[in-house]
Amino acid sequence: MTVVSTPPPALPVRDKGAGRALSPMLTRLAEERATGVLVREHGVLHLAEGRVVHAESPLAPGLDVLLTAHGTLAATAWQQAAARTTGPLLAAELLLRSGVLPTGALELCHLDALYDAGYFALAPSSTPGRFRYDSTPRLGPLPSVPVVALERETLRRRLLLHRLWPDPAADTAPLIRADPATGRAPVNPAGPAGPTTPGTRAAPATPVTPRQRAVLDRVDGVRTAADIARNLGRQAFHTLVDVRRLTAAGQIAPAPTAPAPPPPPPYQVTTDPDIALLKRLRDALEAL
Repeated sequence: MTVVSTPPPALPVRDKGAGRALSPMLTRLAEERATGVLVREHGVLHLAEGRVVHAESPLAPGLDVLLTAHGTLAATAWQQAAARTTGPLLAAELLLRSGVLPTGALELCHLDALYDAGYFALAPSSTPGRFRYDSTPRLGPLPSVPVVALERETLRRRLLLHRLWPDPAADTAPLIRADPATGRAPVNPAGPAGPTTPGTRAAPATPVTPRQRAVLDRVDGVRTAADIARNLGRQAFHTLVDVRRLTAAGQIAPAPTAPAPPPPPPYQVTTDPDIALLKRLRDALEAL
């Protein structure tokens, strides 16, 4: 009889946060099939009958950028549609009805923009969300997304970014070129520079892909990842993937912030009498 010494595989461990909703308010609104606009710190979600029909975020390029940046749609065509409607979703529906764009291309760009902005809208926030019931959002010809699907995709993207590089500092800060040998930012006379994550050292330089090269060429110490995504006409999340990989390779780093100025010295209250004033008072009294 042969004895098998190979240990059995470890049992899967359920993630305690897997069943936790990213936004309890959003989950409740989906359950009640609410229609309106959910405003959060980093973006806005438009709901129709509990489904997400549109999303916007200042950290993600809009549908207009994704459609016009690479010639899928002429900029003038979008401008004309936007001038005749009251929002990007209605402008996209107008373009769909007019046949200016193939249905598949427009639906794909719409979903790309929705998931992209939705990722940032569901980011952790320091302020509570606000929901405004409104009959304007509706289930139209463009595809909508269940809340659970948007939350699932957002969690998947968070996990992917964390695996690429766990420090999110480069996601929102201005980016600068770093020394690939050390992963450190160039020495800044205004303040000390350091590695993006304390105690880490970048791996030897790895080849840069053409997509990453386009991002790297736009790193100038001023642009953030969102600025680069808008300049390239790409989804912001895809740009974050390249930014995290370039950061892990030691190619870029968040711009070091200037040290905070020292606090002013506390106001000193003196109890010593003003000797000069006392002398003047004495002289005045003696002159009487």
